[in-house]
Amino acid sequence: VQLQAFGGGLVQSGGSLRLACAASGRTSSTYVMGWFRQAPGKDREFVAAISMSSSSTYYADYVKGRFIISRDNAKNTVYLQMNSLKPEDTAVYSCAARTSWKYYDVHVHTSYDSWGQGTQVTVSS
Repeated sequence: VQLQAFGGGLVQSGGSLRLACAASGRTSSTYVMGWFRQAPGKDREFVAAISMSSSSTYYADYVKGRFIISRDNAKNTVYLQMNSLKPEDTAVYSCAARTSWKYYDVHVHTSYDSWGQGTQVTVSS
């Protein structure tokens, strides 16, 4: 599956952005989808993941209550609604896909098979 993330931009602290990840090739409904981010000089970190049917979601503690992951399998698209953004949310955000949902490692970036190019999110203070 090929993935492409878009929707990033510059926003003020407290603002909102919605990222989207479009999948092509094999239908996205057969994949678990995740969002990760990487800030300059830092390791890639997990943001959120969603199961194939949307029945399960998982969030990193630092975005819980502010970000919402969702998917529209008819459109082969996964979304990340980001609210109450903080300057520390500034990073390149990437989407990724894997073929199974295992709660114990869905946050591990090396468990994902396919990656899209990232989209820059910058939050100004």
